[in-house]
Amino acid sequence: MDFETTFAKTPATLDEITRRVAHALERHPRCRGVQFDIISMPRSRNGGNWTISLRAIASDAVWEASDIVADIQEAYELAAFA
Repeated sequence: MDFETTFAKTPATLDEITRRVAHALERHPRCRGVQFDIISMPRSRNGGNWTISLRAIASDAVWEASDIVADIQEAYELAAFA
């Protein structure tokens, strides 16, 4: 059985990604109030074209916030506009 199936990332605007990250962080009790910035980047080898900078984060929320962001990064790519 092939477990290396790749899934296409959903294109999203910077505002959509920001809203999704904010909503996901607010749903977790330890991550409420985490401040972040979404940064557009050149496409990487693994297909990512945006990253996040977490700031104002409590020490007990670092792992949870990182996991939340990683899940969102696996699912969405920044939509290219011509």
